Amino acid sequence: QYCHVGVVTPGGCTQVEDGILLSIRVTPRGSKEGIGGRWTDSEGRPALIVRVSAPPVEGAANAAVEKLVAKAFGVRPRDVTVEAGATSRQKRLRIVGNTYNLAAKANELLEGTP
Repeated sequence: QYCHVGVVTPGGCTQVEDGILLSIRVTPRGSKEGIGGRWTDSEGRPALIVRVSAPPVEGAANAAVEKLVAKAFGVRPRDVTVEAGATSRQKRLRIVGNTYNLAAKANELLEGTP
């Protein structure tokens, strides 16, 4: 399992009071949008793979990520925000909602194939 309760982990997913914090790896300008699977950085930290067709220009890719992640997690787009890494491929998202359900979905997606 990648989603942990109460502690901010260096990667993956962390359950917090109002939802979860989720590490993601974004591929902008993809030919196909999708979400799922695990990417691991050089230090062994996991992140959810997210592919969007939007270019990384003027926040377009971030907006597309928020919308795609919201749909995958069954929350409103305004409940997903980029907390860190706005100009990077590696980002940390805050997803607001039922912590248990969000954590379960994060674990499912991290285990899935992109």
